[in-house]
Amino acid sequence: MSEILLIRHGETTWSASHRHTSYTDLELTADGERQARALAAVLGGRRFVGVLASPRKRALRTAHLAGLDVTAVEPDLAEWNYGEYEGRTGAEIQEERPNWNIWTDGGLGGESPAQVGARLDRVLDRVAPLLERGSVALVGHGHSLRVLGARWIGLPPSAGALLRLDTATVSALGHEHGRRVILRWNQPAPPGDPDGTARQ
Repeated sequence: MSEILLIRHGETTWSASHRHTSYTDLELTADGERQARALAAVLGGRRFVGVLASPRKRALRTAHLAGLDVTAVEPDLAEWNYGEYEGRTGAEIQEERPNWNIWTDGGLGGESPAQVGARLDRVLDRVAPLLERGSVALVGHGHSLRVLGARWIGLPPSAGALLRLDTATVSALGHEHGRRVILRWNQPAPPGDPDGTARQ
């Protein structure tokens, strides 16, 4: 059965410090590059009829290091636009807005949950015809991929709050008895050696 594999990019300096990162185009850290190379072991040489990636460098670099050939750069896979909250941590934002929650309030001057959900729905619509021919990989970001996972199973964008997603992980969406389901979630790469290769 065809699957949609969701691959979150490797670590950046901002992801390591829990700073909201959307349009800021950061490179992977050295650890992030090792994480990305180790993903090849999780992907296991699988073949995909399509590999779509966010246009951000951290996603494209992760795809390359994981051994994936990107077939399309997909702007709708970009991370949630946090607006004025770009580069800030949740704790910093909550000092100004104590009850703020990205999943219900969105980013000030950025995207609302409904807007993010709408564009991830467009990604799923584009992927649907490909699934008739085989599996698809989507390389992107933490919050947007969590929204995509929630939308796949018919939940609102805010339900992404319940789907933790770490850097350099693989998740799989598919079907069971004709229903859309989450097959696997937040699967890390195996521990790697210092040169970034996974231990067998």
